[in-house]
Amino acid sequence: MDVELKENERIDDLQRNGYRIIQNPKKFCFGMDAVLLSGFARVKPGARVLDLGTGTGIIPILLEAKTQAAHLTALEIQEESADMARRSVLLNGLSDKIDIVTGDIREADGLFAAAGFDVVTCNPPYMIGQHGLINPDAPKAIARHEIMCTLEDVVRTASKLLKPGGSFFMVHRPFRLAEIITVMEQYKLEPKRMQLVYPYVDKEPNMVLIEGCRGGRSRMTVEKPLIIFKAPDVYMDEIKELYGY
Repeated sequence: MDVELKENERIDDLQRNGYRIIQNPKKFCFGMDAVLLSGFARVKPGARVLDLGTGTGIIPILLEAKTQAAHLTALEIQEESADMARRSVLLNGLSDKIDIVTGDIREADGLFAAAGFDVVTCNPPYMIGQHGLINPDAPKAIARHEIMCTLEDVVRTASKLLKPGGSFFMVHRPFRLAEIITVMEQYKLEPKRMQLVYPYVDKEPNMVLIEGCRGGRSRMTVEKPLIIFKAPDVYMDEIKELYGY
């Protein structure tokens, strides 16, 4: 289906089911963290999924391609990004499977029924005020820094909207791991599974993938490390598979 492209927008091939996505490189494009999260998340057939802070809709589109979810809903506060996400959904003929909702994560419990989802995913802003330089471009700044929501906002909202026993999946930065686990436990999202992501085998990890279970018992599995590159610009085979190469 043909859709309108606006100034500076382009269509990128996602290498999955022939799906494509509309992006504006002058604003914000999805990164590897979103792809890794879509591969880490476990979605059972028939599940209802919510993606918090979806940006241009990359995670629900990839999860629709990779899983048998019954329906996926995505929440995004920036109308420009939400509009691109809606047009990408339309472009891929997925309007009956994916809903894009414009709204604030902090007010999501007023938009959706409590305990209404089996799975909640989130690729949140990683940086708090004192971490790094804040991008002067608003869309990029909101995506990267805790301007519109905090880690606690994300976890609290996920806990409210998940069914008992439902799963929360998030990608974040290892330097905040102690805080992540503390906040998840505070809101009864028991950490159950974790994987550290390394750019190279001899480098420190720069991402962490984590799963929590609403009301779960205390026991966490730490999966084998995920290595991105075996040489500069050469992906490991596992990463190629995630990208569909």
